[in-house]
Amino acid sequence: MFLGILPDLLVVLIAAAVLLALTPESVIVRLLGKGSGLAGIAAAATVGSIALIPGFVAFPLAAVLHQSGVSLDVIAVFITTLMMVGIVTLPVERRYFGWKIALYRNGLSFAGALVVGLLMGLFL
Repeated sequence: MFLGILPDLLVVLIAAAVLLALTPESVIVRLLGKGSGLAGIAAAATVGSIALIPGFVAFPLAAVLHQSGVSLDVIAVFITTLMMVGIVTLPVERRYFGWKIALYRNGLSFAGALVVGLLMGLFL
């Protein structure tokens, strides 16, 4: 089964790596930075949903973003969507689970990430 998924997974990983390499850190910080408010949360949710970054890269990136002045609610939305929503992997997910399940899972995960971010903004 793994060998069957491997070609699709490699294409997704290569595309995500190229996209990430072409996006400078300064652009990310500008979009998500201090005072970005709801626009920052929306940008974090969008970028997190599209990006395909493993956790061992995402969490140090979150620390860099925080040190650059990005608020914790924006970081929470970014990390949560990054780990739970997979727009880039949606075609692979659709192939194995069908459109309905793939869209439900991603939609509920996206909504959950927004709730997490809003709660972080309220309590921290």
